[in-house]
Parts: sequence; structure tokens; C-alpha cells
Amino acid sequence: MFSNHKLALSLFVVSSLGLAACDGGGEDAGHEMTNMPAAELAKSAIIADTHIDVPYRLYDKMEDVSMATEGGDFDYPRAVAGGLDAAFMSVYIPAHMEQDGTAFAHADHLIDLVEGIVASAPEKYALAYSVDDIRRNFADGKISLPMGMENGAPIDGNLANLTHFKERGITYVTLTHSLSNHISDSSYDDNKRWGGLSPFGEKVVMEMNRLGIMVDISHVSDDAFWDVMELTDVPAIASHSSARHYTPGFERNMNDEMIKRLASEGGVIQINFGSSFLTEQANSYGSRRNAAYEAWLAETSQEDSDELDEQFRATYAQENPYPYATLDETLDHFDHVVNLVGIDHVGVGSDYDGVGDSLPIGLKDVSAYPNLIEGLQRRGYSDDDIVKVLGENLLRVWAQVEAAAQQ
Repeated sequence: MFSNHKLALSLFVVSSLGLAACDGGGEDAGHEMTNMPAAELAKSAIIADTHIDVPYRLYDKMEDVSMATEGGDFDYPRAVAGGLDAAFMSVYIPAHMEQDGTAFAHADHLIDLVEGIVASAPEKYALAYSVDDIRRNFADGKISLPMGMENGAPIDGNLANLTHFKERGITYVTLTHSLSNHISDSSYDDNKRWGGLSPFGEKVVMEMNRLGIMVDISHVSDDAFWDVMELTDVPAIASHSSARHYTPGFERNMNDEMIKRLASEGGVIQINFGSSFLTEQANSYGSRRNAAYEAWLAETSQEDSDELDEQFRATYAQENPYPYATLDETLDHFDHVVNLVGIDHVGVGSDYDGVGDSLPIGLKDVSAYPNLIEGLQRRGYSDDDIVKVLGENLLRVWAQVEAAAQQ
């Protein structure tokens, strides 16, 4: 929560909750609104996407993302076409690396990889350690590659490691990932070993506040989220989460009370574009397929095997195509947050290169941000509000975190 002296020092005024404008953040219905063409707005605004999994993609198969690539969701030509200006590179640490002791070294390796992308194409890309860096790179016509650490496992029980990663360019830390770790319980893990944050995790949050690293509550359990809200003196972010309203029971997304509390502390939820985050139909696709497989095994009196499972999956996909979310279903999540807490608390955290072949129709890669803009315009959002959604909300939070650390 904010202490009074931190509130007094804040550089920005957090908008009051419950003041969402009519019709999804746009102007009053009786007023005619003039919007800039979506492609032009994408070029003129800073688009900051807080979660793009390029480093881990390239760790598996190296490609030159300064040129057009056949695979993946991100490369320079597509980023330019989409107007992307701040592509937060996810330094993703698989959960097993905490157990096998390789998390710290792996994080350093992925940071090296991002630095290598910039070094190989300095006329196209630039590192970004601060909000000022983002704005300067934008003015220079370069795409910023700030970094966020997805999974706090590399902290490895030593707060000094946070300083190490801050100095290497980590701007936010997602406290955990698919399993509970030494910092926090995970939304994906039935073993809630801490009942929220661990005692060390509480120290991690406070140290991140001190250093000016944004606290990311994507992936944490609900109890851990509430623990963070009680501890943090600055706004937090959800770097790539969506609204649980549309995926009941999916703890990885945020419920309405969590969104309200995040916003009341000045934070922002960055909407994930994975179809399973956006609709119940896509979210339950895997469980429906698994149930059908178990029923088929019982019917045919066969024993489970990897080969049979693979064959069944292929047949099932042909007969039951994956229900990709639509652009409109993605926009519903933006509307939902705006209607709950106002325009100042929602942004973009696509999870490009991180959700496989599950992206919505119309948002298949980083060239597609103008489609998102056009959709928001159709729903009545003003261009000023869209600029907030595209990046200014996130940059406001980051600036507040920086300012508090400097004090």
C-alpha cells in the first residue's frame, strides 16, 4: 500500500476509480469523435508491450530478428509495421531451474542474448533501463528492448542478486512462474506452500521497491497478490494477464476485486493475447480434449502411450478445431477493465512468442497493433485514451517506481 510520504512524492496523480467514460472509455455518445487513422496513431504513440518471449525463442533456435524471420511473432520489419516502440524482452526462467541450480546463470545468458541483438543492429534496437531511455530511443527512431525477468528463481535467496539484475537491465520481476518457488506461490501450482508470499518473498518486494524494479504479479497465486498489495509502497503491474471474468476459475487471470485493488494502488493490468486467457471456450479446450482421450481409451480398451496420445490429438484437432479468440473478444477485456477502474489502469502485455499458436484472429504478431487500435476506436475510445492504453499507463507506473526509489 502507499505510505503518505510516498503519495506526496508521486509525480503523477492516480485517477479516481469508477470514473470510466461511457461506451468503453470513449467520449459521450452524443458527440462526434475524430480519430487519427490507426496506422498513423500506431506510429505517433509509444507502444509498450510488456511481455514478448523472444529470448527463450532464440535460445531454442537462433534467428536474426533484425531481419524478417519465417518463424515467431516478432522481428524488426513486423515491429516497425505495427508501430512497436518498447518490446519488453522476457527473461524467462523455467520452474525446474530453481531446483537444479541453473536459474541465475540462465538469466544472465538470456540477458547476454538481448544485449547481442542490440549490438548486432544498433541502428534498429537499443537497450532501455529507464522511462527516459524509452522516450529518447523513440525520438531517435529506435525500438527499445527493455527486459523483464519472468520468474524470480534467479534471485536464489540472495537480495544482492536483485541489484545484479537491476544493473543488467531488468525492469520488472515476475515473482514466480508455473510452480511455487522460494519467493511466492504460483497460480498454476496446487501446492500453495507459503499461503502467499514466503517470508523471503516479502523482503524481495520491499527490496524491489527500494531499487526501483517493478513488481509483477502475473503468475502469482491470489493470496500472494494480496500480500504484495499490502507490502508495496509503489504501484505494481500484471505484465501479461487478462480478466478472469471471462475465464471463471482460471487463477492465472485477475478477478474483479484484484483489478480494483491493483488500480487503487495506481497499478496497471497488461492484457495477455493468448486465446486461453481470453475466452472460456479456448481455456477449456485442453481439458475437453483430455477427457475425450480418456473416454476413447476406455472405449477401445487401450493403454495410454505417447504415440496414441499424439495420434488422438491430431484427430481431435481436425474434428474439433481450436477456438481462437477474436479481436472483439480481446477488446472485451480492455473494456471490462476500463468499466471497472477507468482508462488509466490497462495496457498491452501480448505474450507474443510465448503462447504458441493460440493468438487471436487479427492479432497474430507484432505487426497487428493497428488492428487493436482500430478496434478500440470502433468502440468509442478517444485517441488520447488509446495512447494511454498503448504505453503511457505503463510508463506512468514505471516512472512512479523510479521516482520512489530515487527518494
